Amino acid sequence: MKSDKELKQEFKKKFSKEFEKYYPIKVLKKLGYKRGKCTKCGKYYWATDKRQVCGDAACIGKYEFLERKITKVKLSYLEVWQEFSNLFRNLGYKAIKRYPVVARWRDDTLYVKASIYDFQPHVTSGISPPPAEKLVVPQTCLRFNDIDNVGVTMSHMTGFVMIGQHAFLPKEEWDQDKLFEDICKWLFDVLKIPLNEVVFHEDAWAGGGNLGPCMEFFSGGVELGNQVYMSYLMTKNGLEDLQLKVLDMGMGQERIAWFTQQSPTIYDATFPRVINKLQDVSGIKLDKKLLSKYVPYGAMLNFDEIDNVKENVAKIAKEIGLNPEKLEKFLAPTAALYSIAEHARSLLIALTDGSLPSNVGDAYNLRMLFRRAINLIEKHKFNVELSEVCKWHAKELRPMFPELYDNIKDVEKILAVEKKKYFAGREKAISLVKRLLASGEKLSAEKAVELYDSHGINPNDIEKIAEELKVKVELPKNFYQLVSKRHLKKEVKEVKKTEISLPDIEKPTKLLYYGSNRLVFTGKILAVFKHERDDVIVLDKTTFYPEGGGQDHDIGTLNGEEVFNVKKVQDYVLHFIKKSKLKVGEKVKGVVDKKRRLQLSIHHTATHILNAAARSVLGNHIYQAGAKKTIEKARLDITHFEALTQEELKLIEKKAQELIKKEIQVNKFFMDRAEAERRYGIRIYQGGYIPGKQIRIVSLGKFDVEACGGTHLDNTIDVGSIKIIKSSKIQDGVVRLEYVAGTAAKAHAKNCEAFSSVFGSMDETEKVARVFNVQLNATVSTVKRFTDEIINLGGKPNNVKNAVDAKKLFELWKTLKKQSHSATCEVPGEKKIVIVNAQVPAMINAITKVKKALLVNKQGFFVFKGTDEEFANFVKAGAKGGGREIKQGKFSGDVKKLKVF
Repeated sequence: MKSDKELKQEFKKKFSKEFEKYYPIKVLKKLGYKRGKCTKCGKYYWATDKRQVCGDAACIGKYEFLERKITKVKLSYLEVWQEFSNLFRNLGYKAIKRYPVVARWRDDTLYVKASIYDFQPHVTSGISPPPAEKLVVPQTCLRFNDIDNVGVTMSHMTGFVMIGQHAFLPKEEWDQDKLFEDICKWLFDVLKIPLNEVVFHEDAWAGGGNLGPCMEFFSGGVELGNQVYMSYLMTKNGLEDLQLKVLDMGMGQERIAWFTQQSPTIYDATFPRVINKLQDVSGIKLDKKLLSKYVPYGAMLNFDEIDNVKENVAKIAKEIGLNPEKLEKFLAPTAALYSIAEHARSLLIALTDGSLPSNVGDAYNLRMLFRRAINLIEKHKFNVELSEVCKWHAKELRPMFPELYDNIKDVEKILAVEKKKYFAGREKAISLVKRLLASGEKLSAEKAVELYDSHGINPNDIEKIAEELKVKVELPKNFYQLVSKRHLKKEVKEVKKTEISLPDIEKPTKLLYYGSNRLVFTGKILAVFKHERDDVIVLDKTTFYPEGGGQDHDIGTLNGEEVFNVKKVQDYVLHFIKKSKLKVGEKVKGVVDKKRRLQLSIHHTATHILNAAARSVLGNHIYQAGAKKTIEKARLDITHFEALTQEELKLIEKKAQELIKKEIQVNKFFMDRAEAERRYGIRIYQGGYIPGKQIRIVSLGKFDVEACGGTHLDNTIDVGSIKIIKSSKIQDGVVRLEYVAGTAAKAHAKNCEAFSSVFGSMDETEKVARVFNVQLNATVSTVKRFTDEIINLGGKPNNVKNAVDAKKLFELWKTLKKQSHSATCEVPGEKKIVIVNAQVPAMINAITKVKKALLVNKQGFFVFKGTDEEFANFVKAGAKGGGREIKQGKFSGDVKKLKVF
């Protein structure tokens, strides 16, 4: 199968060969444009004047718009969207708000990289209707493939706003010429660019099985945007017309501001106030005159496209009348200042939208941006905090994206924790590099990237250490791009699935578990087949809930036969029975286990309540990262930047109880995806990607609204109570909450009463559980085992970590001893043979202190120290095992009758 890149090249030739069929030629000719072919890149272009090259800076050799005024219009960054949206509203388009930059509605990417991402796959595939047939959107995007170029070429960014002009029209309403005329009105009527200054390029686009012709528009050497006419489906027989044709126009808001302002760099045009403030606090005054000379040639230092950086620096220096050393001296602090400003804005948007820096997948790029910015601040001794720069951005962008300023406190907290993490491991990383370089080992580019990836050691520190040790080290200029490539793919956990082969089934199963609490029903059998050793029954309808969405399946009976498992495969619900006598066509009575369903519904409703409570206490960055609901307990994984404190857990639990007592109605209903997104926002996708045109919404009033397919109660009061029993950090940026609710919470409370009687109070019980990192119901057995093992070693439990009083624990052990058997018991007449109440590791520790001994625990595991002859006697008595100085194994005989030594 051909790649998208190969398809693009193939159909670009086809489209250009039949250009009158695929491109808006009528409009171009009407405007006085004529077709030409670039003598440098070979592209076909349309221009009103005679020229040899296509108008791209790569073919011209520089950005011409920086040297001469092309348009009299001058727009600030915010004015670009204001003017664009005003025009297109008048042309019949709907202006919509941006989608979050974290693409929770998709399962193939973490971040939005283009405005069309907002509508893939549901709208472009025709599954779901668009917010409007014709619309415009200022979409925030993140791309991390050019990190090293930021601040150097003066045109690259990791975060940007792609203004999208989109149309989703049936084939019969598709008017490509009209859509092209609309963008021409923007270029010629609003931006007032003269006709002879705009060049259109013929191109092609391919992706996701769709493709279409593309028209790019350039002026003064810069690509201002492009229109993709997504019109065709790629099939074995060639191109087929899409029933829903899509216009995908993308235009960088930053580029338009830069183009009209003719400012020295794209950064000065995009966030001028932030740049000015950074100059004030850093003490660096940007040389705008020198910048103006350098920027037209900045593209020559695109590290992704050049082999010899020094050679290109020398070329640029010669062009602007400067020696290379002075150019590099000028570039270093200038690039640092611009990079800090740019990275802070990308972090602000990503963190506001719920992403967190991580060591996993694409989110690692946020950590990399943060560290690069921190390193530049430190290297150039800028007196500024990165969180402060984020706040400046939030204020500057407030008229367009008010949510950035509204969430700035959360962003500041996240950055503070990230900074603490970085500096905590930095000294260790520096020591590692010092040892490596001092040993004489050569530090390759690959090794440097690996050290950064695994230990966070930045290029600046490596260069400093090399200078101290007088060791030559050359790091690649595209260092951060190489790091980013290691984390290109979003990590997806592999789930082992057992394939189930389905027979031909008459129709899909009608789902009765939605919209009804009925647990008894009558259905007709559509299929009976074997899967492994079990019989599988498929009905025309069912109220049995299959395993899904983190919720365990129902159990019950079909005509009295026990249903022990339920799964959903495609559109069919499968009921598993060990051995069934049921036959196809038979009518059956289904009965769902009421007690189990109720407890699962309690835990699922509690999950929504706890998610809302955690968001209320911890901040808007809280999203569900995973969940599991069983009848015994439930767990919720949330996105959070550090482990939770006991105080935070108590506040979350308290907030959850408040929500329960509010007696909030739990509303469950289906609605069109587009309407649900419009009404409730993208936050509804707490559990990730959900397929289908219609989605089921579960609403707890204003407190929590999610797309969810599980079973729930009708009112929060019916949950009873929620008790968090454990919290742990399961991966970078994800914290797990384990909890019980309803009947399970009552059972837990009853157990806790028993523990409290042993430990004196519930607080003391929780304290002990935290130190041993166990659940409350395991505290008594854990302390008992721990203290028994220490006493078997002849010591006292005085090495217990953290806040458990050793004396109090020892007193507790004595109380426990009265309630249980002895810790040790010598075998009569054989002082060297001891029956112990301890685990093997403790037994090994104990036996190292004596010359000869045999320790055997109640499970029959032994540890032996003595001569080979003495061990042979033990083996004759039935022992199985071995070893060198200390032997271990298992003995199933009567220890008291042994004669070994």
